[in-house]
Amino acid sequence: MGYRIESNRLDEIISELKNEYRIFAPCLDAQKKRVRYREINSADQIVLDRQSDFSPKEVYYPISQVMFYFKEGGVEDAVLADERKILIFARACDINAIRRQDAIFLKNGASEDYYYKRLREKVKFALIECEKSFENCFCVSVGSNETSDYSLAFRFGEEILIDVCDDGFKEFYEDEDKVDFKPEFIKENDKKIKIPEIKRENLKAISDLDYWKKFDDKCVACGGCNTVCGTCTCFDTVDITYDEGSNDGERRRTWSGCMLTDFTRTAGGALSRKTQGANMRFKVLHKFYDYKDRFGEENMCVGCGRCDIRCPEEISFFDTVCELADEIKQAF
Repeated sequence: MGYRIESNRLDEIISELKNEYRIFAPCLDAQKKRVRYREINSADQIVLDRQSDFSPKEVYYPISQVMFYFKEGGVEDAVLADERKILIFARACDINAIRRQDAIFLKNGASEDYYYKRLREKVKFALIECEKSFENCFCVSVGSNETSDYSLAFRFGEEILIDVCDDGFKEFYEDEDKVDFKPEFIKENDKKIKIPEIKRENLKAISDLDYWKKFDDKCVACGGCNTVCGTCTCFDTVDITYDEGSNDGERRRTWSGCMLTDFTRTAGGALSRKTQGANMRFKVLHKFYDYKDRFGEENMCVGCGRCDIRCPEEISFFDTVCELADEIKQAF
């Protein structure tokens, strides 16, 4: 069912929903420089005219997360500070990205990840209709430009059109003007990525290509690309004691990333990947081979292009993947 409302009415609905939901959307940070996902109180906080610099994943997969507390007498699970459900305003690519996260955390082994699941099962999405493709997007090429995985869909303009798919939200709109509305999706980007044709029998040869060496000196291992990526999932765990000599403390998990120099360092000090070229190879093949090979679905990358914007050395992931496709075509 579709509805038409005025912006001030949406503010009233947001206020009502906040009794049951924490509501997140892309907002300007305190310095008004970056757009990242923050809790909102009104519709005018939502940034619509530019792409968010960060994905919404930190809402349901926090940057730093206490797993449990340990004390002399045993272990105590950390509890969530807020029991409300979560509603996230997001674009199609970012909604599709959570499906990739779900695969890694919930389907990648014999058991589901408890700490991810307890937040993930709270999440519902309010789709933001894309009026146009942003400069660095290539979502159409990787099939993440459309989604039906939303409870609400919004077209923002002089008036706001809403598609309500979740019965749990209909009570907030039943007195509004009814219209025939379904969101439209981007059909074309300025950028069209070449997806590498990688066959298992050629994987070793592709891994050994000289192509990867170009990143040894170019990449500075900042991990910024991993941070802004909506599908990167890697983390480290660390134990923190509260006082020197104390046995009381907590275990946290914090984001990590495959592009960091020490990411593959073991307890003995060895590195399984010793160069940034090797790390880039791992990232590209994970996004455009390993994930699909394991889960039998789409490629992992959703084509948001944030990593290209974030890189301080102007290394383009888009160009890297396209160049790899050419290298493979030439070699095989």
